[in-house]
Amino acid sequence: MDSAQIHQQVNGVKQFPAATVPVFINGSEVILPETFDVINPTTGSVTSQCSNASTSTASAAIKAATDALPTWSETNIETRRDILIRAAAILDERAEELKDYMKSEVGADEAWSSLNVALARDCLLGTASRIGTLEGRIPALRDTTVGGMIIREPYGVIFAMAPWNAPYALGFRAVVGPIACGNTVVFKGSELSPRCLFAIVSILHEAGVPPGVLNYISCSAANAPDVTGGIIASPSIRKINFTGSTAVGRIIAKMAGEHLKPLLLELGGKAPAIICDDADLDLAAQQCVLGSFLNAGQICMSTERILVHKSIREAFETKIAEAAASMFPTNQKSPVLITEHAARRNKALVQDATSKGAKLVYGNIDEAQDVPTALRPAIVADVRADMDMYLAESFGPTVSMIEFETDEEALRLANDGEYGLSSAVFSRDLRRALRIAKRIETGAVHINRMTVQDESGLPHGGAKSSGFGRFNAGFDEWTRLKNITYDL
Repeated sequence: MDSAQIHQQVNGVKQFPAATVPVFINGSEVILPETFDVINPTTGSVTSQCSNASTSTASAAIKAATDALPTWSETNIETRRDILIRAAAILDERAEELKDYMKSEVGADEAWSSLNVALARDCLLGTASRIGTLEGRIPALRDTTVGGMIIREPYGVIFAMAPWNAPYALGFRAVVGPIACGNTVVFKGSELSPRCLFAIVSILHEAGVPPGVLNYISCSAANAPDVTGGIIASPSIRKINFTGSTAVGRIIAKMAGEHLKPLLLELGGKAPAIICDDADLDLAAQQCVLGSFLNAGQICMSTERILVHKSIREAFETKIAEAAASMFPTNQKSPVLITEHAARRNKALVQDATSKGAKLVYGNIDEAQDVPTALRPAIVADVRADMDMYLAESFGPTVSMIEFETDEEALRLANDGEYGLSSAVFSRDLRRALRIAKRIETGAVHINRMTVQDESGLPHGGAKSSGFGRFNAGFDEWTRLKNITYDL
């Protein structure tokens, strides 16, 4: 089904409310006949309906992107740069609207919504400022009668998938780099935040992205396997980027491998923070609380394991409990998770640990809440390897504390597990911190800062089961090399 047929199919349909989120194909908004509910996790009520894409909708998006590729790939860098600069200005104008979408779809607070908008702006302007660095080179060849050049060219049609938890930061990141390099995109947004992710497409088209260059779909969880699998299998798709859970990332990687499609995966994390015996405990406590509980711990880089030197453990427990009580006082509402299942899962992790001898340093998972998605932050000490919290990614407002005696032991604990996205080291001795940082198996290590850190100028990605490839690594991920030789 092409986009024209989709329009014919929905012409005259009036029963959809104005709040229905459309798909976006070949420059047009399309409300599909089938929709699904989008739930506000703060209230439990339906905040909107979203058009439910099928495999035929996905095919229409792929065709639009394929048709737009020849013209878009030949546009000059000034054209693409100016579009991104205009998009940043439009984003500024629509900032309050975007924050409202985040609050209603994912239960985000003002601080997290504002940070997302700021990171999106940084992505747009940072990418625009670097477009001029796209270049090739002319190597020296062994035959002096032959000349050669190495050029960078766009892959073609990119399939981009972004999650719900940081929709603007991660959504813009998924599509802006590919478009800047002359690729076209089929963009699939999470079913939990479709309006947030649709807004990205809306802003970029308002800024001047031509029809077909960026196409957006979202679908229900039931439709997702067929839709995603069909897109990956399409011969027109030349590369895939996915940000999300490791479990889904494995499925995406398996499908991509079957079709020999290159991948960029940014997946789950279990970020450790090492608190050395010479650390500034006030700073470490503040940064660990922020790193653990920002956005209710629903960040892939969230601090999930705090490793504390034995000699300072008691003092640090006091400091971090005080910091948590100050930043998340009991007279304020508890953070909200995306689903009731997520809240139950975090409660179960804490219950398992405390039933096996762990100690609750801060928090009360049994505290009565206004909604079943809410949960008071919890800090759990004396976590051991036989407890579920030790290895499982909680993706919620629960964090474990583990004692160590030597730097070697701290490194063993930090590297014990399948994840390797982000980490932190707290020490007043920079040389010691650097020695530790070099041996932590993560894509990023932050010294005397929280594990949550994202800047458009820093390559971002993981090791081990946290994925491979790097966002923000210039344009290497979005272009491929080609050799051209010629007689002199």
